[in-house]
Amino acid sequence: MLSISQLPSFSLTSVKSLRYPSSSSSSSISLFFSFFPRVSNFVRASSGIPNLVACSPTEIIIPRVNNAGLRIEETVDALKGKIRLDSWISSRVNGVSRARVQSSIRLGLVTVNGRVVDKVSHNVKAGDEVNCTISELQPLKAEAEDIPLDIVYEDKHVLVVNKPAHMVVHPAPGNPSGTLVNGILHHCSLPCVSYSNAEDDDSDEETFSDDEEMTTSSSSYAASVRPGIVHRLDKGTTGLLVVAKDEHSHAHLAEQFKLHTIERVYVSLTTGVPSPPQGRIEIPIGRDSSNRIRMAAIPGGLSGGRARHAASRYKVIETFAGGGSALVEWRLETGRTHQIRAHAKYMGVPLLGDEVYGGTKSMALSLLQKRVSRSDQEEIVELISRMDRPCLHAIVLGFTHPCTGEIVKFSCPPPSDLAEIVGLLRRSGLEKVK
Repeated sequence: MLSISQLPSFSLTSVKSLRYPSSSSSSSISLFFSFFPRVSNFVRASSGIPNLVACSPTEIIIPRVNNAGLRIEETVDALKGKIRLDSWISSRVNGVSRARVQSSIRLGLVTVNGRVVDKVSHNVKAGDEVNCTISELQPLKAEAEDIPLDIVYEDKHVLVVNKPAHMVVHPAPGNPSGTLVNGILHHCSLPCVSYSNAEDDDSDEETFSDDEEMTTSSSSYAASVRPGIVHRLDKGTTGLLVVAKDEHSHAHLAEQFKLHTIERVYVSLTTGVPSPPQGRIEIPIGRDSSNRIRMAAIPGGLSGGRARHAASRYKVIETFAGGGSALVEWRLETGRTHQIRAHAKYMGVPLLGDEVYGGTKSMALSLLQKRVSRSDQEEIVELISRMDRPCLHAIVLGFTHPCTGEIVKFSCPPPSDLAEIVGLLRRSGLEKVK
């Protein structure tokens, strides 16, 4: 059932600390101000790096992170509804990533009522006897590559990266190299990492961890360096992504994603204007039965098991070209694959440039070309023709630092391709949302 409700106004000015990629020029910062002029004074008053203090042994005790050979022998208590085997085991052990638990299951190291179960999505029930041995960390066959990374923030435990368009987050069939993981391996002076990339992994976020403890005297990092991706962005999506550099941080961040306490704010350009101009959409998301590479918002999909709960909040920041397009802010309550893209399509306003979900170039041109000034018509055709990705940018990322416990927030300006279109539409005359 569609649920779009009015929400109180919310603003990006709630961000505590706005940060820019180290490589940002003054022009890119100006682009950020032009996107959100309301926060210009606030941003200009902010300076320096968040007050994060690297943990010393006297400040915090980090739990043992290898855990290979750790045994769990427990009986499943009364449950409310179904629960997957990997989820249940993850809830019983601290400091071990869900990907590591899934690897243990697939390696045959888990039994349920005395029988080996190697399917991570197996549902357990009350009274089941579960025995599990945590596996050794498994290596990923991916090599370090000298790929430039736009690092917004880094300390001994976490890394915040501004991902460019067209960069894949992790190696996969068809993308064995040139990924963010390959670049992180080089940046952290590590030869390889491991990750879970199974087709039946039904978790919100795909997780990563490394293959073993490493001691490298030439490295500037701690002796145990374990970079790990705890969430993903689509290939065409730009913006902020956090990386864990040890398994404790990995497990801590993964738990925050599981509990949906991570703050994630996106901005997009839509074809058309959402109605109402701000609200909440709660429609389950599942695989599109007519196109397996696409997700779909499926009303009633929860009851049939075809979709998973998904909720997004949105707010129109500006409208352009007499309603031909809008700059929209999105805040995610859940983290489903293609969530914003699928919800935007369901609302009838697919993201501009999103060919998979209906925001085609021809649709964008039909809505915009005749609605901008004549002097700008040729330029808008050129800009849209060059746009080869969905206009979606992860602009704000906030989380609890896994070591200090401090709430930290980061922001980075949208890339030039998105900023140029917004600038042209604004120049041709914008309609402010009332």
